[in-house]
Amino acid sequence: MGQDHPDANLHPEATGLAAKTVQTHSTENDLKLYSGWFCPFVQRVWIALEEKGIPYQYIEVNPYHKPQSLLELNPRGLVPTLQYQGKPLYESTVLCEFLEEAYPDHKPALLPSDPYLRARTRIWTDYVGSRIIPAYHRFLQHQGSSGLAEKQAEFLNHLKEFTSEMDPTGPFFLGADFTLIDIVLAPWANRLWVFDHFKGGSGLPEEGQGGDFEEVWKRWRIWLKAVEERRSVKETLSEREHYLPIYGRRSFI
Repeated sequence: MGQDHPDANLHPEATGLAAKTVQTHSTENDLKLYSGWFCPFVQRVWIALEEKGIPYQYIEVNPYHKPQSLLELNPRGLVPTLQYQGKPLYESTVLCEFLEEAYPDHKPALLPSDPYLRARTRIWTDYVGSRIIPAYHRFLQHQGSSGLAEKQAEFLNHLKEFTSEMDPTGPFFLGADFTLIDIVLAPWANRLWVFDHFKGGSGLPEEGQGGDFEEVWKRWRIWLKAVEERRSVKETLSEREHYLPIYGRRSFI
């Protein structure tokens, strides 16, 4: 998370398909995911757990009443935090890689076996974290119209660069398989609609409207559709209306 807490009117629990996933994982388990249904960083880890079919216990964290069990694991009380064999782990991309290494018998693999492709995954995972997500937040948090176009352009340019590195056929970044590099961006890709609600649109061109970059945007649309239709993604998302109080603020998760 890492930014200030959402308002007190934050919906207290997951809704829609995500609520069913929570219910399925409500019983005691040694592997515990301390979570916030609204947090995109949480969703990364949640997707990874669902993809690999790893048994876990989902524990919803109220940002105003953090359980002592979480604070003992992570004094900052941030989510996602994993409790593994009684010990704490955090940082969403680290957690996704940990799940890959700690549960090798659970398939599918989220990291390719080829060392070169693993390295490329890490390069572009870093790009998502250091370029795309900060630009997303700068665009969404921008106040007023002056300078808004520049923030939008910065965000779209980072998406173009990312998309240009995708396997040409896909549908996912590395090809036919849904892997870590898709997971790290999926939560924000599934929240692009907030720009329509708060900023008059993301600026992502419609089909046939991409100009000189139409082929890049066509590839982006193929990727986005495949990610949006992924079961693990859909079943870790709540109903849109409950995200609005979070994204309507100047600072958000």
